[in-house]
Amino acid sequence: MNIKEYFVSLFKGMHSLVKGMQVTGRELVSKKVTEQYPENRDTLHIPDRFRATLQLVYDDDGRHKCIGCRSCERACPNGTIHIETRMVDLPNGKKKMKLDKYVYDLGSCTFCSLCVHSCPTAAIQFSNDFEQAVFRREALVKQLNYLPEKDDEPAPTAATPPLAGQAPQPAGNPAQPGQNPAASSQEKQENQE
Repeated sequence: MNIKEYFVSLFKGMHSLVKGMQVTGRELVSKKVTEQYPENRDTLHIPDRFRATLQLVYDDDGRHKCIGCRSCERACPNGTIHIETRMVDLPNGKKKMKLDKYVYDLGSCTFCSLCVHSCPTAAIQFSNDFEQAVFRREALVKQLNYLPEKDDEPAPTAATPPLAGQAPQPAGNPAQPGQNPAASSQEKQENQE
């Protein structure tokens, strides 16, 4: 190393030191912005598109729209979602798949939103509740269908079987045995007048 190279490297070092001191000096005199996080929870603004944790969308009646198709489970790149379903018999004799458990592991979620975009019924979404700190990893595994299931169709009512030789009676107009239903409705109209 000759003297010329020594002074060139010395001046380059001095130039970079002055440049770094300029950045430090600017930050020293600029106005400071401090986030008062724990104290300002009431006024803290979280953007609507912030992805914090996955949740099922429930309507006013307490029903979710998940049909148990498992498209979100297949779309998840790292196996964060696990769905368990069961087959139920409907009153009309058909079978339907119902969601039994929707398990979501927040600790391994990459918040990519592929599950939300692949859902055909828009049954899941990301909330913007960012406070998810826990002391154990097991607490990050959540079951999303936390409300009890409600029946979609009303249960069939048990109708009384007709007596031998009688036609079944309509539910809205019970007639006495041996009485004409049309005659009983005429009697009711006369009593009302």
